[in-house]
Amino acid sequence: MKSLIKSTLAGILVALLFIHSINAQNTDAKSAELLDALVAVNGGYKTLAAKKDVQFHYVYDNFDEGKDVSTERHIFHGEHSWASYEQHDLNVMPGKKGTALQSYVDSKPALTLDGKAITDPKAIGGTIFLRKVNFYWFTMMYKLKDPGTNYKYLGEEKVGDITYDKVSLIYDADVTKKEKNDEYILYFNPDTHLVDQFYFSLPDWGIEKPILKMTLAYEKVDGILVSTVRKGFMPTEKGDYVPIGIYTFSEIKFNNGFKKEDFMLNQNLK
Repeated sequence: MKSLIKSTLAGILVALLFIHSINAQNTDAKSAELLDALVAVNGGYKTLAAKKDVQFHYVYDNFDEGKDVSTERHIFHGEHSWASYEQHDLNVMPGKKGTALQSYVDSKPALTLDGKAITDPKAIGGTIFLRKVNFYWFTMMYKLKDPGTNYKYLGEEKVGDITYDKVSLIYDADVTKKEKNDEYILYFNPDTHLVDQFYFSLPDWGIEKPILKMTLAYEKVDGILVSTVRKGFMPTEKGDYVPIGIYTFSEIKFNNGFKKEDFMLNQNLK
């Protein structure tokens, strides 16, 4: 009898551990298969992080509304971020002249305009948002297995000549520690195993549902697949999608030897 009880308890424990493992992954079998196929192609975050850091030229072009043009620098370990904006019509000190520098080191933001420290709470809040989101847009396809990711397979959808596998991505707020998290619907290409497009929400901008659309075109740089051209679209009242911007990474260089101290803006401020 004792051995039977032990055997039963052991079986229950194994079952519970198995259930916990599934819940920890927060995905279904088909979504996991698609994610594994993507990692097999791009190498996953370890492959990207092995490059240590990156610098690139970023043009955030919202057509008639203007552009933000920056030199971006990011360190993968620690997710430290820095940028110098030579043009900033939209998201960084709009309407102000001069070179704007942003940094985000050890979760501490800093902003300067022509060497003068900017402490306005709204501008600092924008700095935190942009440093995080610009890092994420560059690394997104390598971070899809981050803790707190919840996936659900949504079936197939034909777009043009390609029948895509659709997967919902929702983040666990208990893990991200964010009150509101972006939601995505990812479209996996069955031939390349890459994500060619996705729909997303932007709660920081008041867009609560994944209704914005982004298409992606990839280039391989130093062995790393980078979505160098992204095109943004938003829905009309009729349900059609109209272009709202083109976002381009160029002059990409890895392994620059950056240290987080290089990104700090506390020194020599006026």
